[in-house]
Amino acid sequence: MNYRDYIEIRPDKRFGKPCLKGTRISVYDVLNWLANGMSKAEIIEDFEEISEEMINACLAFQATHN
Repeated sequence: MNYRDYIEIRPDKRFGKPCLKGTRISVYDVLNWLANGMSKAEIIEDFEEISEEMINACLAFQATHN
């Protein structure tokens, strides 16, 4: 998976935090929801603009930037 298809870093958005393209949702928001027990399905249900591929991109991003 190429997480760059789903994640962007812009200094004018969320103070340069990596965010999902087309949203103001940061990678760290998604990872925090997962860490606190939300399933991928629950995240997608709460945030219709997020897809499973986007969630997987967040995980891939974190795995390469640890």
